Amino acid sequence: MSKESFSDKVKGSVNKAKGEVKDQVGNATDDAELQSEGKFDKLKGEAQQKFGEVKEDVSKKADEMKDKAEQKANDLKENAQKKADELKDRYSK
Repeated sequence: MSKESFSDKVKGSVNKAKGEVKDQVGNATDDAELQSEGKFDKLKGEAQQKFGEVKEDVSKKADEMKDKAEQKANDLKENAQKKADELKDRYSK
């Protein structure tokens, strides 16, 4: 897990908790504005958490693709070297 995605997930959790508190206090005190702020903070927190998850998924996929590309490049290099060696042996006689 990257530091950035972890940070987004933590910020999301904090905003969700803060929103829940505001929502409950607003509900208990009959303060519709505070309750609305709480609902907004909860949604913001959920979005931040999802953003962190997406970042993590994209990072993992990018690493996988990079590893596959490096492996393919190494395979091609090895095959090219083998062919070059074969041609060298064939024509050096």
